[in-house]
Amino acid sequence: MKRQLVFIHGRAQEQKDAGALKSEWIDAFQEGLDKSNLQMPIEEHEVRFPFYGDRLYDLVSGKSVDEAARTVLRGANADEEEKRFVRAVIQEIRIKAGVTDEQLTEVAGEEVIKRGPLNWEWLQGILKAIDRFVPYGSGNSIALFTHDVYQYLKNSAIRNAIDDDVASAISSAQETIVVAHSLGTVVGYNVLRQRAHANGWTIPLFVTVGSPLAITEVRKTLKGLATTRCPEGVSSWFNALDERDVVALYPLDPTNFPLDPRIPAIENKRDVRNKTNNRHGIAGYLNDKEVAKRIHDALVA
Repeated sequence: MKRQLVFIHGRAQEQKDAGALKSEWIDAFQEGLDKSNLQMPIEEHEVRFPFYGDRLYDLVSGKSVDEAARTVLRGANADEEEKRFVRAVIQEIRIKAGVTDEQLTEVAGEEVIKRGPLNWEWLQGILKAIDRFVPYGSGNSIALFTHDVYQYLKNSAIRNAIDDDVASAISSAQETIVVAHSLGTVVGYNVLRQRAHANGWTIPLFVTVGSPLAITEVRKTLKGLATTRCPEGVSSWFNALDERDVVALYPLDPTNFPLDPRIPAIENKRDVRNKTNNRHGIAGYLNDKEVAKRIHDALVA
C-alpha cells in the first residue's frame, strides 16, 4: 500500500487558495527531487494539504497584516501573560540575531533603552532594529508570528480547531509521512504527540523545516501541555534549518530541545541555504536536495 504524504503549512496563509498553495509546495518538492533525478513517487491528488489559514486568521482577529502588526506592537488587547511571552520571544530573537545595544539605541533612543524591557517601546525598538540591521529580517513578520504562536499555544479553542483540521488529513489506514513548516511544525508536533497513538497513526518520518520549536517560551509552553518527546507512532524525525532563518533559532538537538525519552533522537540538518527573500520560505526548504530525497525515500520505503 502506498504511503500518504501530508504537508502542514505555517502562518500568514489566510485568504489564499489552498489548491494553489499545495501546488507551490509540490513544485518546490519536485525541484528538490530534480537535483537527485527523482520524480514524485505518488500522484499530486494523493498529497494531503490541510488548510487552516483562514481559520487561524478568523480566530486570531481577521485584521490586515499591517493592522495586526500595529496591534501587536502597541500591546493592545494583550494581557500580561501574552506581553511577557512576546517580550521573551522577541528578546531571544534579538540576541540570536546579534542586534546590539548600540543598534537598539540608534533606532529607539537612549530614554527607551533606559526604561528597559518592560517598556513596550523597547520591544518596538527591537523590531525596528531587526528591520534595519538583520539581513532578511522583518519586524512585522516576527511580531505576527509571535502573536499567532502564542494564540495557538495558549488558547485551547484555537488550538483544538486547528488540530482537528490537521488531524482530519491523517489516516490510520495508511502509513503517513508528515512534513511541517514554521508554525506548522508546532501544530504538527502537538497533533502527533497528542493524537497519533490514540488514533493508531503510523508515521515512518516526521519532517520539520524552519521550526521555532526550540525557542525557549515555545518549548516551555509545549512542555506544559505534555512531556517533550518524539511522538508515539513516529519512527524517525528529521529537522532542517537555514541558520540565517530568524524563526528557526536553534536545531532541535539535546541542548535546545531535550527529549524524554531521548530515543528516537531528532536528526538535524543545519546547512540548508534557503534562497527565499527571508530565508524562511517553504520553497527554500522543500527544494533542498537532501530534504526532498528524505521525503521521497520515506514514501517508497
